[in-house]
Amino acid sequence: MIPVTNADGTGPGSALPTPPVGRTDVTDGETRKAVTAGPTHSKMAADIWSVADLLRGDYKRHEYGGVILPFTLLRRLDAVMAPTREAVRARNAALHIENRQRLLEIAAKLPFYNTSAQNFTTVAADSTHVAKNLRDYVNGFSPNVREVLERFNLDQEITRLAGARLLYQVVTRFAKMDDLGKLDSHDMGYVFEHLIRKFAEDSNETAGEHFTPREVIKLMVNLLIAPDNDTVAGEGQVINVYDPACGTGGMLTAAEDHLKLINPKAEVYLFGQELNAESWSICQSEMLLRSQRGDIHFGNSFSQDGFTGRRFDYMLANPPFGVEWKKVKERVEREAELGHAGRFGAGLPRINDGSFLFLQHMISKMERVEGRGARLAIVFNGSPLFTGAAESGESRIRQWILENDWLEGIVALPDQLFYNTGISTYFWILSNRKPAKLAGKVILLDVRDQWEKMRKSLGDKRKQISDAQIKHITRLYGRALEAAADPDDSDHAKVKIFRTRDFGYHRITVERPLKQRFEITEDTLTTLENAKSLAKWDGRDALVAALRGALGSVWWTKDEATTALRGVAKAADAGLPGTAALLKAFWGAVAVTDPDGEVQRANDGTPLPDPDLRDYENVPLDEDIDAYFTREVLPHVPDAWIDHDKTKTGYEIPVTRHFYVYTPPRPLAEIDAELRDLESQIQKLLGEVTG
Repeated sequence: MIPVTNADGTGPGSALPTPPVGRTDVTDGETRKAVTAGPTHSKMAADIWSVADLLRGDYKRHEYGGVILPFTLLRRLDAVMAPTREAVRARNAALHIENRQRLLEIAAKLPFYNTSAQNFTTVAADSTHVAKNLRDYVNGFSPNVREVLERFNLDQEITRLAGARLLYQVVTRFAKMDDLGKLDSHDMGYVFEHLIRKFAEDSNETAGEHFTPREVIKLMVNLLIAPDNDTVAGEGQVINVYDPACGTGGMLTAAEDHLKLINPKAEVYLFGQELNAESWSICQSEMLLRSQRGDIHFGNSFSQDGFTGRRFDYMLANPPFGVEWKKVKERVEREAELGHAGRFGAGLPRINDGSFLFLQHMISKMERVEGRGARLAIVFNGSPLFTGAAESGESRIRQWILENDWLEGIVALPDQLFYNTGISTYFWILSNRKPAKLAGKVILLDVRDQWEKMRKSLGDKRKQISDAQIKHITRLYGRALEAAADPDDSDHAKVKIFRTRDFGYHRITVERPLKQRFEITEDTLTTLENAKSLAKWDGRDALVAALRGALGSVWWTKDEATTALRGVAKAADAGLPGTAALLKAFWGAVAVTDPDGEVQRANDGTPLPDPDLRDYENVPLDEDIDAYFTREVLPHVPDAWIDHDKTKTGYEIPVTRHFYVYTPPRPLAEIDAELRDLESQIQKLLGEVTG
């Protein structure tokens, strides 16, 4: 854990104690074991959650978070400020200048302060004026904390709690939680995330929109930064880290911890953006508590980019899976029209999944390679790998990424890792400064078997990745080329190396000739009577009446049918349609697709295609299309041809297909023997019951 530095930069502050000696993490990243006495995040979360008992009845379950989260934060800040509270009050009273914020931060030894005469103890001591005193205390905070509390609508909650005669009880309960000041920031992050997950479950929200399991973050940060360990360890390092969907800030703080572990002297600046007000407030407050440098912007990354023109050294994100971007559609489409002068010039994905918008947004903020370049990692579900046909928005985005040689690797993770979904997930790792040995190449790494079963499930999360497995995966990613090239390597089957062009293909349209016979049936006449395109033709009724005399007639060529039908119509003083549009509707009713019928041709004699027999083939990008067609298609359908005007270029990354291992079915004899054994067991059991 990185100690909090004083606001004046002179050294570790005393407000946040270091973790108790003897405390260790266990592999699930959720439960920590206290070897020595002291608070644990799980006990603290349980104590805080017990406040819900006070709210029950006056508040609905999904409203608990609006009270518990801001009061938890307020009490946490109160406990952290305790050692310097009197010094701040004395300094404030002695100052007679307008701009005193920096001086008060120095007195507080923190990047925030409170000048009120109140604290949680004094507020809880006066039941008569609890609302007034609490508001006085809140208003005494520095502007940066007041902004955080305003996002929670705390003043509105104070009024509601007072009206329900619950405010004093809630304040008193939190005033007794002295341990909120004893937890380090790492454990406090767990407390907030546990509470958010509870509130999300109660309101049917998506927990994955708020935070990511810590062991997943650890692995992600390892893969992102490990290749740069030597560079990060250098002198005078100033490193910028960005997360466009930062939630409560877990990824950012984990990245800082990792960078500081490699180089304690590095200056790390954290930047993030978050749409959810509660998550933003928690993230911003933890930034203050840890004295972290940087900025967390509130708003939608797509429509309210908080860092226009900024570029970063490292980026990482776990954007919500499959979330639509309809609300910002106009803004996004307007920026997409700018081409690569904007963030979304490569293409737009489907409206119901903004994953690729996040990735393009991050790519636009990569530090230029002329400087120091950048690396980024993002968590996706399987959809961005293959969704979208050739030349669709998704395919164009994949093509843009691969042709620019930014994709370094994709890591297939175990399923059931996340709290809100059991689906399979993937890390995408991109860089605009790939090492020379990976130029034009992409690593595919399958670590779906690297997991341990959790002792207790948390929502949909039933699996975890242990520290040992994280180290193994990190090492394997670093030596991917060697493992893929050595068939005797124990991890050889888990790694595959592809050229960027290997994921491209030509999507060809395979046509087959339209073959038809021609007949007059009751269905034919009904179709003619109801055809909208013939509704305004005066001769329709007369023609239908005339054709009743030809019911049951069949012709195997269009010329024969034309001659016969003209004769039938003329005999009844009727006629066939005279325009191309009307004739098309007429023949559409009379013609029937038949594999033994006549091949229909255009005016120039070329065969007309049958839409129902149309098929598509994906031809590898570097393979000759005609050679592929001759080898793979013509032996099966000799009359087929390629419509070259419809050929498109597409890109997909079928990770699962590349790691698929065929498992042959069990022998029939073995299955029969098992069935006979089961039958005998059933007969025996039935005999015992009836006997």
